[in-house]
Amino acid sequence: MEAPATSRWNYEVRLLAWMATCVSVFSFLAYSRNGDVLLYGDAVAHIDIARRVFDSKTPGLLQLGTVWLPLPHLLMMPFLLFNKLWRTGAGGSIPSLAAYVFGVIGIFRLTRALVEDPELQNEELPIRLRQGATTSANRPTFAPWIAAAIYAANPNLIYMQTTAMGEALYLAFFIWAVAHFAEFIGGDGKALSKCAMCLAAACFTRYDGWFLAAASIATVIAIFVIRISGKTPQDGRRILSVSRGAFIKFVLISGAAPALWLAYNAAVYRNPLEFANGPYSAKAIEQKTGTVNPAQGNLYAAASYFLKSAELNVAEPAWLSRVWLALAVAGVIAALLTMQGSWPLLLLWAPLPFYALSVAYGAVPIFIPPWWPFSQYNVRYGLELLPAFAVSMALLAHFAFRRTTGQNISKHIKRLGPAASFAVLGVVAGGYSFVWNAGPICYREAAINSRSRIRLENQLAEWLRVLPPNSTLLMYLGEHSAALEQAGVPLRRTINEGNHRVWKQPSDPQGMWERALAHPADFADYALAFEGDPVFQALAGRGFKELVEIKTTGQARAVLYQLR
Repeated sequence: MEAPATSRWNYEVRLLAWMATCVSVFSFLAYSRNGDVLLYGDAVAHIDIARRVFDSKTPGLLQLGTVWLPLPHLLMMPFLLFNKLWRTGAGGSIPSLAAYVFGVIGIFRLTRALVEDPELQNEELPIRLRQGATTSANRPTFAPWIAAAIYAANPNLIYMQTTAMGEALYLAFFIWAVAHFAEFIGGDGKALSKCAMCLAAACFTRYDGWFLAAASIATVIAIFVIRISGKTPQDGRRILSVSRGAFIKFVLISGAAPALWLAYNAAVYRNPLEFANGPYSAKAIEQKTGTVNPAQGNLYAAASYFLKSAELNVAEPAWLSRVWLALAVAGVIAALLTMQGSWPLLLLWAPLPFYALSVAYGAVPIFIPPWWPFSQYNVRYGLELLPAFAVSMALLAHFAFRRTTGQNISKHIKRLGPAASFAVLGVVAGGYSFVWNAGPICYREAAINSRSRIRLENQLAEWLRVLPPNSTLLMYLGEHSAALEQAGVPLRRTINEGNHRVWKQPSDPQGMWERALAHPADFADYALAFEGDPVFQALAGRGFKELVEIKTTGQARAVLYQLR
């Protein structure tokens, strides 16, 4: 007697969750042991932003700033209350580790919803499955496991989920939003509200979520307009519909996060687009540093750079990475042509237009080793297409297997299904083996770009440890705040750029930070300055005693001053 569908579903989810948890924990222990979870400078910055909310001379939620969205920092905060988790970076990794597990389960759920009915014609099947119904059409299938394995085994994702970076967290919300949207398309009306909640969380995690939310809202609006127009298909199929209340609720929840963030920026910074054009925005940093963008103003080139970064996240050889992309596209086409209700898969490809626009017109360059300028920068953005690759290739294997099995199929053709499925698995295994052999490119990007920074911070930490325990340090935290973590110096012992009233625009002459720069000895005992930063400019030529000067290739000269 076949087990109820809900029982089998729960067993498979529990098994998958335990497997993903083991991968997550053991990979974290391996990378943490080698000190690799804080290689990204942005990971250090994320942790310090969250820590400053309660560890600062001017604590409060305004320490969250404006450029980065707040949800990742809020999730880190409870763990960063513990000094050891702050100093090691583990407190910032915990939300990413949990998100990795939920992302794996989400991929499984999304794929299962698409393939559990072989013909995908039964619109009530998802609801019946959740109610425990058993039919000949809902027998277990391997496609969800393939999709989950492709996602979970990706070497770059395995590394990124051990860090305080936001990729793993966003991907989890992204995947579950699409999964719930697909369930809504399958006939589950309650799933639309769940999708809206995931979209709101995604919008509070990365700006990618804003584009995803806009695309989802536009789709639901189209469905709603078709419903109220009264049009029905000529072949008698039920047209998808959404009630007025569900429609309004979805739009309000999905659009709440961007609206609240714009309102927050307008109220606090007097500029609703402070995160996009303010002094700490990507555009301002690009202008300040003179960063070259090889795809600036060229949408096709921008899309090409993003697609190439996505390929490099799944395979190293150029020919094999192209095979990955070709199979993923083939899987989408096969699903759209043969599976009714599979079109929500297109939402998984939303990162492609978003990053094409961002790279071309949004001051977000991507550097990849094979193309000029032959460097590595923001290659991790390519991970955003991993869910699309995982689900599309799993559906391709499922399509090949289903189309070559049956009573009226010859033995020779029946052999092609398993062969095609194993070929897909071979491409995945080959791609990942090359990635592990060369080293995950996200890890290499972080390691290469952090070498000189880490050398300087290690030397700085040695000097900061010998400072008197109650002394105050004047320092610009935008540069090398990891030295404070290593030395165990609480952020409340520093006067930094966050210690001022941000609502005072364009400057706050009475703020602690501004007053300390004007009269350093009145506010701090020591100052750590990096050539070119505000502290260095404020102290230059004023005769303060230099305790040590540290020069490291590739980094600005650092000077530790005694102010009193």
